[in-house]
Amino acid sequence: MHALTDLNRRKVLEILRDHEATAGELAEALPIARPGVSRHLRVLRQAGLVDVRQDAQRRIYRLRPEALIEVDEWLEAYRVLWRHRLDALHTEVKRGRKAMR
Repeated sequence: MHALTDLNRRKVLEILRDHEATAGELAEALPIARPGVSRHLRVLRQAGLVDVRQDAQRRIYRLRPEALIEVDEWLEAYRVLWRHRLDALHTEVKRGRKAMR
């Protein structure tokens, strides 16, 4: 979860969701210097959210979507909570409309 708290790391994951990229390509897409991108990539690798492979002199990063399953499972309890609250709000709105007639 800590790895996901930073906006730049989430942006890296969004980019890698669509395609693999090098650190240089990621640096071009982010408002931070390349050393900062490298630090963010290290955090994401340590969290198991990205993989890296060597391609000659380049390091290619890719998203590991299976690592997000744990986050998805954690969020499910909150989705249930919000579903119940939104269902209750919907019920109250319908009651209010009936009362206005």
